[in-house]
Amino acid sequence: MSQAAPPTPIVDSHCHLDFPDFEGEHDALIDRARAAGVTRMVTICTRLRQEPQVRALAERYDGVFYAAGTHPMSVADEPMATVDQLVALSAHPKFVGIGETGLDYHYTADSAALQAESLRIHIEAARRTGLPLIIHSRDADDDMARILAEEHRAGPFSCVMHCFTSRAALAQTALDLGFYLSMSGIAAFPRSADLRAIFATAPVDRILVETDSPYLAPPPHRGKRNEPAYVAKTAALVAEIFGMDYAQFAAQTSANFDRLFSKAAA
Repeated sequence: MSQAAPPTPIVDSHCHLDFPDFEGEHDALIDRARAAGVTRMVTICTRLRQEPQVRALAERYDGVFYAAGTHPMSVADEPMATVDQLVALSAHPKFVGIGETGLDYHYTADSAALQAESLRIHIEAARRTGLPLIIHSRDADDDMARILAEEHRAGPFSCVMHCFTSRAALAQTALDLGFYLSMSGIAAFPRSADLRAIFATAPVDRILVETDSPYLAPPPHRGKRNEPAYVAKTAALVAEIFGMDYAQFAAQTSANFDRLFSKAAA
């Protein structure tokens, strides 16, 4: 009896394996991801004091890499990161990105000035290390576009707009700067037609996919805990935006990941 073909390899470019939602389940979680074809994933540290725990997960599992920074919603409650601190972390062989950082005015607009300061620090670290910047942006399109453009003129850096859900103008600014846009489960929600239309205007070689797990599970798991295995479900639902089947889209987004996150390239 012939064996079934292995699943098409795909990458989850952004997840949070250290969050309490997954405590005690990491072996099973990684096994399910591999069974779905998820050969690599980047787990993101959002508070630098938690970097040792996130690093330990990357060290424990093949195909798991990590990035670290201060999430904009945490900036007011955490010590301000320094460029030297972030550069020092980048020496680890599995440290592949700077962030996530960015601007979030939805709940934390009162810390906007601190968020901008932190963002610029992370940008400088991305410049110095050559690692991609991982951006979170929510309800801050104009300031985000302005800061990214200003800083890129001052010295280039690479970047992904993680879990992109902003307006078309910010998407175009990011693409004009050579950046990447990442699709989460939100892009697969039935009511996300406007967001899918924005992605459809982007070059497919500038697209990544992610879970942002444990959040934002795609259909049919919406409202439940997300996990890295489900990046395959998101990709299957959004591939048609680019006129591709799942295997083509998985291969394209994996190649895009290798180009941007070259330290984690297959």
